[in-house]
Amino acid sequence: MSAGTDADLTAIARTSMPLAETLGLEMVSATHEEVRARLPFQERLCTAGGILHGGALMSLADAAGAYCAFLNLPDDATGTATIESKTNFFRAVREGHVDATARPLHIGRTTIVVETDLHDATGKHVARVMQTQAVLA
Repeated sequence: MSAGTDADLTAIARTSMPLAETLGLEMVSATHEEVRARLPFQERLCTAGGILHGGALMSLADAAGAYCAFLNLPDDATGTATIESKTNFFRAVREGHVDATARPLHIGRTTIVVETDLHDATGKHVARVMQTQAVLA
């Protein structure tokens, strides 16, 4: 795992979201106020020209956002599911890693809205994702 990642949180994320293991997603930290995750650059996740695929970036954001929503579920909820997601891409990623920072914007009884920012290894803004998570009862 990369420096700064949390092995226990990563194991939990990979167990609860098997795609996280497939992608190589690493968890950095997780509280109800903010979830941080990382996706190392991997050629197998690229599109033409050696650019990290947008779907991989969206999956990173969705996983971090879902984890954030899960940590903010009401006591009587059983889980969460993404029901809407919008991504704005700002730049390509060709090396290093991508860091995701997910923060809740709205915590309701039936939905949770999360905003996730993605930054490359140099700190440049790669994308912003806004997603709505359904609260499952």
